Parts: sequence; C-alpha cells; structure tokens
Amino acid sequence: MEYLAGWMFLAMSILIMVGFPVTFTLLGVSLTFGLIGFGWGFFNLLPLRIWGVMNNVTLLAVPLFVFMGVMLERSGLAEELLDTMGLVFGKVRGGLAVSVVVVGALLGASTGIVGATVVTMGLIAVPTMMKRGYQKELATGTVAASGTLGQIIPPSIILVLLGDIVGVPVGDLFMGAVFPGLVLVGLYVSYILVACIIKPEWAPLIPQAELDAIKSSEMLVRVAKSLFPPLILMVAVLGSMFAGIASPTESAAVGAVGAIVLTITNRKFTYAMLREVSYSTMQLTSMVFIILVGAAAFGLVFRGTGGDTLVREFLGGMAATHGKWFVFGLVMFVIFIVGFFLDFIEIVFIHVPVLAPIMIEFGLDPLWFCVLLAVNLQTSFLTPPFGFSLFYLKAVTPPEIKTGHIYRGIIPFVILQIIGLAIITVFPILATWLPKIVFSN
Repeated sequence: MEYLAGWMFLAMSILIMVGFPVTFTLLGVSLTFGLIGFGWGFFNLLPLRIWGVMNNVTLLAVPLFVFMGVMLERSGLAEELLDTMGLVFGKVRGGLAVSVVVVGALLGASTGIVGATVVTMGLIAVPTMMKRGYQKELATGTVAASGTLGQIIPPSIILVLLGDIVGVPVGDLFMGAVFPGLVLVGLYVSYILVACIIKPEWAPLIPQAELDAIKSSEMLVRVAKSLFPPLILMVAVLGSMFAGIASPTESAAVGAVGAIVLTITNRKFTYAMLREVSYSTMQLTSMVFIILVGAAAFGLVFRGTGGDTLVREFLGGMAATHGKWFVFGLVMFVIFIVGFFLDFIEIVFIHVPVLAPIMIEFGLDPLWFCVLLAVNLQTSFLTPPFGFSLFYLKAVTPPEIKTGHIYRGIIPFVILQIIGLAIITVFPILATWLPKIVFSN
C-alpha cells in the first residue's frame, strides 16, 4: 500500500500511451485507486475537491482569453498583418520569414491560442513563401515555431493555469514572461537572417520593382491600419493588468470585448460568426475544464496515498547525492521528453502539481520556475510524434508540402527553444526583473 501512488502513476502513464482519452484515464484511474486507498469514503471527498476547482475565479480568464483568440482569428487581422509586414521587411533577405515571426509574436500577444495562429499563418504565409521561392523546410518551420509564441508571450492560457496550480499571481507571471518571449523572438529572427546569408537560395529577395510600386505614404497607412489594432488590444489587456487597474480575469474580459470591437471595425462581424466563435469557445473551454476535473481527482488520490511524499523523498535523495541543480535539470528534461507524447494541458495538470512544490522547497524562485516551465512546455507543440502545431500545419499546407518537410523544418527551432531555455536558466533576471520593478514602485 505504501507504493500505491507509484502503481497509480504507472497505470495512468501506460493507459495514456496506449491511446485512452486523457480525461477518462485520469478519472478512471483515480476512482479505482481511490476506492482501494480510501474505501467508499472517497466519494465524500471527491465532490468537494471538484467544487473547489470549479469555484476558482482566476480560471474564468480561460474562456475569456479563448473567446478573444477565436474572435480575432475570424477578424482578418492576421492576413492584413502578414501582407503588410512582408512588405516592410521585403528588402531584407529572409524578410518574409522574419515578418512571419513578428506577426506570430503579435498574434500571440493578441490571441494566445496556438492552433488559431498556426492555422491562420499556414493558410496565408506558407503559400506566399512558396510562391516567393522559399525553401519548404524554412517556410514550414518558421510558421510552426512562430505560432507557438502565444504560449509564452502574455496573455497566455498556459500562464493562467500554471499560476493557479503553483500559486503565483497571474499578473506577475504575465510580466515575468515578457522578456523570455522577446528572447525567443530574437533567437528566431537571428537564425533566419544568418541562415539566409549562408544559404541565400533558401530565401530569394522580393523583386525591387514590386517594392517600388508601393509609395512610402501608402506603406505608412497600411502599417498603421494593420499594426495599431493589435497593439491597442495588447495595451488594453496587459496595460490594465500591469497598472493594477484590472485583475487577470477582468483584463481577459477587456480583451474579449476589444476583440469584438476590432472585428466590427474590420467589418467581419456577423451574428453567424458570433455563434461560431461562442461554440468554439465552449468546446475548447470544456476540454480544458474536463481535463482539469480529472486532474483534480488524480491529485486528490495521489497525494492522499502519499505520492507527493514518495516523489519528495526520491528527489530529495538525489539532491543530497548530486545537488539540487542536478534534480532541476532532470525535472526539466523529464518535462521536455513527456512533451513528445502529451499535450501541454495534460502535463500542466498531471506533472506540474507533483514536481513544482518540491522544486520550490529546494529554494527555486516560483515565478522564474513557472516561466521556465512555460518555455519548456512550448516545445511540446513542435516535437513529434504528437506536436500539435505540426498537425495543424500539415492540415492546411499545399499538397507539395510533405510531413518530412515540416519535421525537418522544426528541428532548428526546437534547438533554439532549448537555447532560450538555457539563457533564461542562466539569467533568471530576465523573468524576475520586470515584476520586481513594477511592484517596487
């Protein structure tokens, strides 16, 4: 019985790897082992745990941010941004790919939904880059990686979930993730520019005649029309929170209303579209919360049967032998490897509640650790066989783009994400400086 939690975790892992739905696996394993460990009294404990989760006001930000992202994806904002940024960076070799990274960062700061960003840019950017003669691997890798920036650049759903689970204020996490997000953007842009200098055939320049055909005054108007709306929305959402005017949930509501206003301004708003957006929001939110319910049940049984003590003793023994930084590296490596097989939501709800408290007991800054987890989990969208960005992209790319092109294209960007993770690990100030400055004033 003292190893019941270990057997429970093993059973859950095997069933998920075999292909059982995550929610039913979590609930089924929890009910089975809960009855073994607690008897029928377990059914008196479970409803209280689930009610505590569903009564959490912070999690109300999740459906509001999802609504904001889906609404913006329907507004036509991404298409205008990509067209305009492509012309702005047109004189630079690889400029179209750089524009995709910039647009990915802006959309990430506006929507926070990876699927919507990757699909939108895959539909628009990949055919355009192919027409311009870009290498298939560079085109697909850039789009897939840029679409994942919404995971780390606030407002981000993963930061909301991590903040709630680890007990770090979501506003602090949003501020702490700003510079790490910019580090990743800088790494992506640097790689593209250097790669295109070394291999100029990967990214032919846009013909000068085409660039000269657009007047500078027209260019300024286009940039203003496409760039200002997402920037205004970012300031409204993040600025209201950073200034202390609104809570994360209230700022999410501001974002949802702002997305509707932008869609109306772009003349894309219809009642049918509002119904579609609301339905998509309901589906995505239901998926997140049903997994959350299963994870809450799993956490109740796992802790009740001594699982956290088991893990703490194991990691504590390793820390005593090899040091806490060895354990830290092992935890981050495990999260990275698990990301090959599980979705980030499943990792957040299954692994983080077990590992994060132990790492914080070792003296690690919880805010910095949460930001590192978010960057690490971002790679789960790009790593095969279950990288969701790869699936989204393959579904919308032209027939000449094969799965092999996408897989080869994302390899440099996964390496760049690991480098970014290492930079934030070595320089924790990147995650902790902005929140300290804001709250010190």
